[in-house]
Amino acid sequence: MASAKYKIKKNDTVMVVAGRDRGKTGKVMRVLPERGRVVIERLNLVKRHSKPRGAQSPGGIVEKEAALDISNVMIFCDRCNAPVRVGVKANDDGSKSRVCRRCGEVIGND
Repeated sequence: MASAKYKIKKNDTVMVVAGRDRGKTGKVMRVLPERGRVVIERLNLVKRHSKPRGAQSPGGIVEKEAALDISNVMIFCDRCNAPVRVGVKANDDGSKSRVCRRCGEVIGND
């Protein structure tokens, strides 16, 4: 099964537009294209019970980030200071770069 191609990449700043953490921004830690989900730093925190695994891992209740559906986040443009849709623009040298649909600013360092 082929996974879809998404315009959100690791280290992008995104804003959550739906769900419990709506309105919060954070950095993308991981993109899971096969499941259509993203993990965002310090957002969508859940508590997990972990078993003790020796001296270095004592166990207990651990708070960790859970994956969010990719449709619930939008890339955050620093220039617009808002969540924006992303377009792809071809450069003169043949490479492509992601651009903000609102202001035309290049997003990331593709």
